[in-house]
Amino acid sequence: MIARRHLMAGAGAAMLLPSAAWTKGTDPVATTRHGRVRGLREQGVLTFRGIRYGADTASRRFARALPPTPWRGIVDATAYGAAAPQTKATEPTSEDCLFLNIWTPALDGARRPVMVYLHGGAHAHGSGSDPLYDGGNLVRRGDVVVVTLNHRLAALGYAYLARLGGPAESGNVGNLDIILALQWVRDNIAGFGGDPGRVMIFGQSGGGAKVVTLMAMEEARPLFHSAATMSGQHVTAAGPNHATGRAKAWMAKAGAASFDALRTLPVERLVAAMGMADPIEGKGEISFTSTLDHHVLKRHPFYPGAPREAASIPLIVGNTHDETGLWIAATLKRGDTDWDNLPARLEREIVKDVDPVWLVERYRALYPDRSPGQILLAASTAARSWPGHLIQAEERARIGAPTWMYQLDFPSPEAGGVLGAFHTLDIGLVFDNVQLAGARTGNSPQVRKLAGQMADAFIRLARDGDPNGGSLPPWPHYDLDARATMIFDRDIRVEKDPRRAERELLSVAPYIKPGG
Repeated sequence: MIARRHLMAGAGAAMLLPSAAWTKGTDPVATTRHGRVRGLREQGVLTFRGIRYGADTASRRFARALPPTPWRGIVDATAYGAAAPQTKATEPTSEDCLFLNIWTPALDGARRPVMVYLHGGAHAHGSGSDPLYDGGNLVRRGDVVVVTLNHRLAALGYAYLARLGGPAESGNVGNLDIILALQWVRDNIAGFGGDPGRVMIFGQSGGGAKVVTLMAMEEARPLFHSAATMSGQHVTAAGPNHATGRAKAWMAKAGAASFDALRTLPVERLVAAMGMADPIEGKGEISFTSTLDHHVLKRHPFYPGAPREAASIPLIVGNTHDETGLWIAATLKRGDTDWDNLPARLEREIVKDVDPVWLVERYRALYPDRSPGQILLAASTAARSWPGHLIQAEERARIGAPTWMYQLDFPSPEAGGVLGAFHTLDIGLVFDNVQLAGARTGNSPQVRKLAGQMADAFIRLARDGDPNGGSLPPWPHYDLDARATMIFDRDIRVEKDPRRAERELLSVAPYIKPGG
């Protein structure tokens, strides 16, 4: 998932360390409300990694975090801070994890658009320091400021403990961390050449889900001015009853008889318990996500409709044509799906409650030339990931909110293209980082051109509140009549109601987001 890290060694990895001994006069030094920080110059971009935006959360476990304590002198901001505690970690983690990273052209008064990226990994994994999220190329091509960040994840960020003795906000402290980071951006980004009045938030998968959840949170909305969700198919948050049940099961697994005991257990025990199977779905890791707590989050992101309070915020809603290619990659590469085993394989992947035998029959009628593996990919995407994106765009259209929809059709070259345009493939394109192997797009001239078009569209949304411009075909607002969708492929084009037959076929069943 994350190929490499540039982290400080030793126990102080998560700290911004005093750097009085440094004598690098050419390194950039910026001033924040909490103190000065020293970054690096990297290929014409000023980079600051591991800037503290919040205090250590260990003493505030499950509660709203506090701003950092001011420091004296200049501290080093040249290495990423620790990620949040999580299962399957691939980098140093700590409850002291509230750090952000900045890429900027200059420390001046130019007031550039600010692009704040929220990482994916559901609400349980990841950090803001994946090489794919390096903002240098966006800065160079768009004269923008890019910010990535870490925040609390999984149970430490989203376990709903309000009815079990914990704080009322416990089911959403991960989102409150993001709000704290956005408040830091509001108060400090001008010192990094950014405009606090032009802040865009964007994210992929779980990061996209956090984007649309923040749009439903009254405390968050004043802090950003445009948004984009990439494969973040959340329509609803977790309900408080299911969330309480999951928290109880997790506490029991960790060996905590009470909230007071939970608050003082070693974090390693808490993380180990996060690996348990979900007590409601009976599979995967236990699911912790944003919670409808009637306190911090008072409504679902898109139920009973899109929040009218966020109607003035321009939004891009994006998805990839073959989302499930990421999760069923091994099956697709083996190529052993046949008409006999297809229904059972399909049933494991879909969330719409339809008969898989019926679904296979209908897809064979729609696409008589496709193989069983190709139908597995198409039907599992349409009955699992795609519906949430459609609902988001549809509900925004119903209230006349400025919304643009895209679909990435360009397939990954991996395994001869059998994985299609899978979940996560748009990250490297939007960041214009297709030169990295982790982008999984290849780095051909054609791919670089596509990346430039996608990156520029996001930059224009941040700058102007509208992705149109450049050599991109005119991109209409999404509405319920035309359902205009930008298709990012070898030939970039707008299609009306792409995959209409699949959309209508699966409209017979409601969409319920897993983990809710």
